[in-house]
Order: sequence, then C-alpha cells, then structure tokens
Amino acid sequence: MLLMAVPLALAELGWMAMGVVDTIMAGRLGAAAIGAGSLGGNLFYPIAIFGTGLLLGMDTLVAQSFGAGDPRDCRRSLVNGVWLAAGLAAPLALVLWALIPLMRAVGTNPRVMVLLGPYLKALLWGILPLLAYAALRRYLQAVNVVAPITFALVSANIVNFAGNWALMFGHWGAPAMGLEGSGWSTTIARAYMAAVLLAAIAWHERKTGNLLFRMSWRPDVARLLRLLDLGLPAALQILIEGGLFGVIAVLAARLDEVSLAAHGIAVNVVSTTYMVPLGIGSAAAVRVGQAVGRKDRPGVATSGWTALLLGTLFMAAAGLALWTAPRWILRVFTADAAVIACGAALLRIAALFELFDGFQTVATGALRGLGDTRSSMVAHLAGYWAIGLPISYVLCFPLRWGVPGIWVGLTTALILIGVALVWVWKERVRWLRAM
Repeated sequence: MLLMAVPLALAELGWMAMGVVDTIMAGRLGAAAIGAGSLGGNLFYPIAIFGTGLLLGMDTLVAQSFGAGDPRDCRRSLVNGVWLAAGLAAPLALVLWALIPLMRAVGTNPRVMVLLGPYLKALLWGILPLLAYAALRRYLQAVNVVAPITFALVSANIVNFAGNWALMFGHWGAPAMGLEGSGWSTTIARAYMAAVLLAAIAWHERKTGNLLFRMSWRPDVARLLRLLDLGLPAALQILIEGGLFGVIAVLAARLDEVSLAAHGIAVNVVSTTYMVPLGIGSAAAVRVGQAVGRKDRPGVATSGWTALLLGTLFMAAAGLALWTAPRWILRVFTADAAVIACGAALLRIAALFELFDGFQTVATGALRGLGDTRSSMVAHLAGYWAIGLPISYVLCFPLRWGVPGIWVGLTTALILIGVALVWVWKERVRWLRAM
C-alpha cells in the first residue's frame, strides 16, 4: 500500500501545490486578488472535477481487469475513457463560462468581480487537457505505473511557477496580466501534465508489446455506459462536495474582504492536507480493485483497512499542526495581520474535522475499488447539503458568527460523513467474508 500510496499522495500534493503557489503569488496583488482567485477556484473545480469524476470508474474497471490478468480489457477502458474525456470538455466549458454573469447577479464584491471574469476565462482553456490527464492517470495507476504521475505533478509546479512569474508580474518580456496571468499559467501547466502522461503510456506500451496500438480505438458504447454507471455517482459526490464549497465561497464573498481572504487561505490549507488521504484513497481503490479481480477476499479487507490506518495517522498529525501552529501556517500566505487573525480561528476549527475528512476520503476510495460509488454520494449529499450547509448559513448570518460559523457547519458535516462511510466499508467487508 505504501509503495502506491506515497507516490500518489505526492502527486496529489503536487496538484494542490499549484493552487497554493497561485494563492501566495496572488497575495502580492492584495486581498481582492486572493479572494477572486479563491472564489474562481471554488467555482472552477466543482464543475471541472465533476468531469474528472466521471472517469473514476476507470479505477474500478482497469484495476479489476489488471487483477484478473486481462491486459486487453484494461486498454479497452483506457480508450473509452479518453473518448469520454474528449466529449465532456466543451459542455463543461460552457457551464463555467455561464457562471461569470451569475456571480455578478448574486452581488459578488465589485472589486473581486473585476478580477474574477478574466481569471475564469483563462482557466476554461485548460479543461480539455485536465480531462485528458485524468483519463491517462486513472489507467496508469491502476496498472501499477505511478512514477510518471508523480513526476508530471511535481514538475508541473515548476511550469506553473515560471508562468505565474512571467504572466502575473510581466517578467521575461511578458505582459503583466495580474490574476488573469495566473489562470493562463495554470492552463499551460495542465497541458504539460497531459503530455507527460501520454508519453509515459507510449513508453509503457513499447515495453509491453504495443497492445494498445494493435487494437481498435473506436468508442465502445457498452464500455462507455459502464464507465458512466460507475463514474456518475462518483462525479455527483464530487459535485456535491465541491458545489458546497462553491456555495460557501459565495456566502463568504458577501462578507468583508478580510473574511473572504481568510476563508480562501484556510480552504487552501485544509485542501492541501486533504491531498494525502486522497492519494491514499486512490491507492486503496486500485489495491482493493485488483484484489477483487484476483478473487482475493482477505486481500480486499486488508487493503482497505491498511489504507484507512495510513489516512488516520496522517490526518491526526495534520489536525495537531493546525491546532498548535495556525498563525505560522498563515504567514506563508500573507503578512496581513487581520487576515492572519481571522484565518487562525478557522484553522483551529478545521483541526477538529481533519481526522474525519481522512476517514471519508480513504473509505470512498476503498468502496470505489469494490464498485460501490453510490454510498459516498448519498453520504455527502445528506451530510453537506441537508445538515452542514443549513448550520453554516444560520451561524454565519442570522446568529452573526461570520465566517467561523460557516466552518462550524463544515465540521459537523465532515464528522457525520466520515463515521458513516467507515461503517459502510465495515459492512461491505463483513458481507464479503460471509459469502
């Protein structure tokens, strides 16, 4: 589990690092730029990651085929995953483009809105390479080729940093585009990531007989439908979760700039810690799926519980760090004393849900390896939207707790979701053993 989880966790951290670097560099442009970048990310990611979520069925199908020793079926899922990614790009771009006037209509802070529109438009061009990268990644990790994924994400940070330096601030002869330049830099980095994984697959095929290049690349309707059957609940779960953070960002945007900036930085921090259990969850999906393909029931249970243990150890340490050193963490992002004071309160609240965030993330991956993508969707829908969001709204506005009230609602939701999904995993394992 460690051999797969560590590279994938590093890859997820590399993915998150791009957003963190963007936020740090936007900090030089002021609180409005931090807020607009955070709001733009919270609007972009739920929609774009919904598209990548539709490809998560590849974890199940490729891993189970690999475990069963069927390389041709692994590649059939890859081909159809790429077709699915290509078909999703334009509709998702249109949805994101339509959000720009919507944000203006709901009363987003005007200083934030001036920066938000150009930033989102630049990000739109990165949707297709992002989806292509996601399809290629799901395939590679399910066949135990993880090093190129880590390399792509880590090196993409260099590409992104260089792009930000040139396009945000006008270095090396480039125009000074401000926050919009960050959007273009991110798009370039995503195209780079897709190219690296494409090269990795070509190299892997060369070493394994070029089977991919000797089979049909035409779309298979039955396989596409199976991918959608598995991927749609996973994508809806991501949309439910990401959509909630988008709504919360809109709520925070109705507050003052300091609250919005503190909220944006705190989201970046907890999202960074979340990347490690996300990588562990991806490893769990692959290991559990491969065990299912081998018809190894003890291996299924061992893989899932091992992943949950690793996630628990990391997130317990992360929660302790958020509780004991929130101001030190925040100073990495900003020197604004007001933002640091507000953000420190948010990170201490976040420390209370870190462990449960790890539970729900890793359990979601383990269940995906079994082919169960619906339980997580239901748990997130009930926990976030039926319980967490109403609590956040009431505490923030009617009770006037401000942005800390939003985070108390999030904490309540994550505790319930984490407990529920670990229980579901336990019951699935018990059922498998009884068969």
